[in-house]
Amino acid sequence: MSRVGKAPIAIPGGVTINISNDNLVTVKGPKGELSQRIDGDITVSQQDGQLLVSRPSDQKRHKALHGLYRALLFNMVKGVTEGYKTEQELVGVGYRATNQGNTLDLVLGYSHHYVFELPKEIKVTTTAEKGKNPTIILESIDKQLLGQVAAKIRSLRAPEPYKGKGVKFVGEELRRKAGKSASKK
Repeated sequence: MSRVGKAPIAIPGGVTINISNDNLVTVKGPKGELSQRIDGDITVSQQDGQLLVSRPSDQKRHKALHGLYRALLFNMVKGVTEGYKTEQELVGVGYRATNQGNTLDLVLGYSHHYVFELPKEIKVTTTAEKGKNPTIILESIDKQLLGQVAAKIRSLRAPEPYKGKGVKFVGEELRRKAGKSASKK
Protein backbone atom coordinates (compact mmCIF):
# COMPACT_ATOMS: atom_id res chain seq x y z
CA MET A 1 0.00 0.00 0.00
CA SER A 2 1.14 3.54 -0.65
CA ARG A 3 2.87 4.91 2.40
CA VAL A 4 2.01 8.48 1.46
CA GLY A 5 -1.54 7.68 0.39
CA LYS A 6 -2.59 5.76 3.50
CA ALA A 7 -1.59 8.52 5.94
CA PRO A 8 -4.65 10.50 7.08
CA ILE A 9 -4.71 14.29 6.69
CA ALA A 10 -5.51 16.12 9.93
CA ILE A 11 -8.05 18.91 9.40
CA PRO A 12 -7.17 21.92 11.59
CA GLY A 13 -9.81 24.16 13.16
CA GLY A 14 -11.27 26.81 10.86
CA VAL A 15 -10.90 24.61 7.76
CA THR A 16 -13.98 23.28 5.99
CA ILE A 17 -13.81 20.62 3.29
CA ASN A 18 -16.58 19.99 0.77
CA ILE A 19 -16.52 16.80 -1.33
CA SER A 20 -19.02 16.99 -4.19
CA ASN A 21 -20.53 14.11 -6.18
CA ASP A 22 -18.48 14.93 -9.30
CA ASN A 23 -15.19 14.37 -7.36
CA LEU A 24 -14.43 18.05 -6.74
CA VAL A 25 -12.80 18.66 -3.36
CA THR A 26 -12.99 22.25 -2.10
CA VAL A 27 -10.92 23.34 0.90
CA LYS A 28 -11.78 26.63 2.66
CA GLY A 29 -9.60 28.15 5.35
CA PRO A 30 -8.60 31.45 6.93
CA LYS A 31 -6.26 32.36 4.04
CA GLY A 32 -8.54 31.44 1.13
CA GLU A 33 -10.15 28.67 -0.88
CA LEU A 34 -8.68 25.98 -3.16
CA SER A 35 -10.31 23.22 -5.18
CA GLN A 36 -9.03 20.08 -6.90
CA ARG A 37 -10.78 17.58 -9.15
CA ILE A 38 -10.05 13.99 -8.09
CA ASP A 39 -9.88 10.98 -10.44
CA GLY A 40 -13.07 8.89 -10.43
CA ASP A 41 -11.29 5.76 -9.16
CA ILE A 42 -9.96 7.42 -6.00
CA THR A 43 -12.37 8.01 -3.11
CA VAL A 44 -11.99 10.79 -0.56
CA SER A 45 -13.86 10.66 2.76
CA GLN A 46 -13.96 12.79 5.88
CA GLN A 47 -14.06 11.01 9.27
CA ASP A 48 -13.33 12.19 12.82
CA GLY A 49 -11.60 15.44 11.79
CA GLN A 50 -9.41 13.64 9.27
CA LEU A 51 -9.40 13.34 5.50
CA LEU A 52 -8.86 9.81 4.15
CA VAL A 53 -7.88 8.90 0.59
CA SER A 54 -8.44 5.33 -0.62
CA ARG A 55 -8.06 3.35 -3.85
CA PRO A 56 -10.06 0.43 -5.28
CA SER A 57 -7.19 -1.94 -6.22
CA ASP A 58 -3.43 -2.41 -6.25
CA GLN A 59 -2.97 -1.54 -9.93
CA LYS A 60 0.10 0.52 -10.63
CA ARG A 61 -2.05 3.44 -11.85
CA HIS A 62 -4.20 3.38 -8.70
CA LYS A 63 -1.13 3.29 -6.46
CA ALA A 64 0.33 6.31 -8.23
CA LEU A 65 -2.91 8.30 -8.06
CA HIS A 66 -3.42 7.37 -4.40
CA GLY A 67 -0.21 9.03 -3.25
CA LEU A 68 -0.58 11.92 -5.70
CA TYR A 69 -4.04 13.01 -4.58
CA ARG A 70 -3.22 12.59 -0.90
CA ALA A 71 -0.19 14.88 -1.35
CA LEU A 72 -2.23 17.45 -3.34
CA LEU A 73 -4.97 17.52 -0.68
CA PHE A 74 -2.40 17.86 2.13
CA ASN A 75 -0.79 20.80 0.28
CA MET A 76 -4.22 22.43 -0.10
CA VAL A 77 -5.01 22.08 3.62
CA LYS A 78 -1.61 23.46 4.61
CA GLY A 79 -1.90 26.28 2.05
CA VAL A 80 -5.24 27.61 3.31
CA THR A 81 -4.04 27.54 6.94
CA GLU A 82 -0.36 28.61 6.78
CA GLY A 83 0.38 29.50 3.15
CA TYR A 84 3.62 29.00 1.24
CA LYS A 85 6.58 31.31 0.76
CA THR A 86 9.54 31.20 -1.64
CA GLU A 87 12.57 33.51 -1.64
CA GLN A 88 14.90 34.00 -4.60
CA GLU A 89 18.01 36.13 -4.82
CA LEU A 90 19.60 37.78 -7.84
CA VAL A 91 23.38 37.24 -7.88
CA GLY A 92 25.27 39.43 -10.32
CA VAL A 93 26.51 42.97 -10.86
CA GLY A 94 23.65 45.25 -11.85
CA TYR A 95 20.92 42.65 -11.32
CA ARG A 96 17.79 44.31 -9.93
CA ALA A 97 14.18 43.45 -9.14
CA THR A 98 11.32 45.88 -8.56
CA ASN A 99 7.58 45.38 -8.39
CA GLN A 100 4.47 47.49 -8.93
CA GLY A 101 1.57 45.51 -7.51
CA ASN A 102 1.77 42.08 -9.20
CA THR A 103 4.05 43.21 -12.02
CA LEU A 104 7.68 42.18 -11.52
CA ASP A 105 10.40 44.10 -13.40
CA LEU A 106 13.74 42.25 -13.61
CA VAL A 107 17.12 43.50 -14.84
CA LEU A 108 19.25 40.39 -15.39
CA GLY A 109 22.24 41.57 -17.42
CA TYR A 110 20.50 41.42 -20.79
CA SER A 111 19.97 44.40 -23.09
CA HIS A 112 16.30 44.51 -22.04
CA HIS A 113 14.17 44.29 -18.90
CA TYR A 114 11.93 41.33 -18.16
CA VAL A 115 8.47 42.51 -17.17
CA PHE A 116 6.68 39.59 -15.61
CA GLU A 117 2.93 39.74 -14.86
CA LEU A 118 2.25 37.43 -11.90
CA PRO A 119 -1.08 35.66 -11.28
CA LYS A 120 -3.41 37.41 -8.84
CA GLU A 121 -3.13 34.48 -6.39
CA ILE A 122 0.56 35.30 -5.75
CA LYS A 123 1.76 38.20 -3.59
CA VAL A 124 5.22 39.49 -4.48
CA THR A 125 7.64 41.73 -2.56
CA THR A 126 11.15 42.75 -3.55
CA THR A 127 13.98 43.97 -1.33
CA ALA A 128 17.26 45.60 -2.24
CA GLU A 129 19.53 46.31 0.72
CA LYS A 130 22.96 47.83 0.28
CA GLY A 131 25.70 45.19 0.34
CA LYS A 132 23.25 42.31 -0.18
CA ASN A 133 21.80 40.67 -3.27
CA PRO A 134 18.30 41.79 -4.32
CA THR A 135 15.64 39.29 -3.25
CA ILE A 136 12.20 38.37 -4.57
CA ILE A 137 9.70 37.01 -2.04
CA LEU A 138 6.69 35.16 -3.43
CA GLU A 139 3.75 34.14 -1.19
CA SER A 140 0.64 32.13 -2.06
CA ILE A 141 -1.77 29.51 -0.77
CA ASP A 142 -1.36 27.38 -3.93
CA LYS A 143 1.91 25.41 -3.74
CA GLN A 144 1.73 24.20 -7.36
CA LEU A 145 1.27 27.69 -8.79
CA LEU A 146 3.95 29.17 -6.54
CA GLY A 147 6.51 26.56 -7.61
CA GLN A 148 5.67 27.02 -11.27
CA VAL A 149 6.08 30.81 -11.13
CA ALA A 150 9.32 30.55 -9.11
CA ALA A 151 10.72 28.08 -11.67
CA LYS A 152 9.77 30.42 -14.53
CA ILE A 153 11.55 33.37 -12.86
CA ARG A 154 14.64 31.20 -12.24
CA SER A 155 14.67 30.04 -15.88
CA LEU A 156 15.05 33.64 -17.09
CA ARG A 157 18.68 33.53 -15.89
CA ALA A 158 19.59 30.21 -14.29
CA PRO A 159 22.73 30.29 -12.10
CA GLU A 160 25.87 29.45 -14.05
CA PRO A 161 28.46 27.11 -12.47
CA TYR A 162 31.59 29.29 -12.71
CA LYS A 163 30.73 32.55 -10.95
CA GLY A 164 27.29 31.61 -9.63
CA LYS A 165 25.57 34.54 -11.37
CA GLY A 166 21.84 34.29 -11.97
CA VAL A 167 18.54 33.84 -10.13
CA LYS A 168 18.78 31.27 -7.34
CA PHE A 169 16.68 30.20 -4.39
CA VAL A 170 17.82 31.47 -0.99
CA GLY A 171 19.85 28.71 0.66
CA GLU A 172 20.35 26.78 -2.60
CA GLU A 173 23.77 25.16 -2.87
CA LEU A 174 25.24 25.44 -6.36
CA ARG A 175 27.80 23.03 -7.72
CA ARG A 176 30.71 25.27 -8.67
CA LYS A 177 33.37 24.49 -11.29
CA ALA A 178 37.04 25.47 -11.03
CA GLY A 179 37.44 27.19 -14.41
CA LYS A 180 40.64 27.36 -16.40
CA SER A 181 43.83 26.58 -14.53
CA ALA A 182 47.09 28.44 -15.16
CA SER A 183 49.46 26.84 -17.66
CA LYS A 184 52.42 24.89 -16.24
CA LYS A 185 55.87 26.31 -16.98
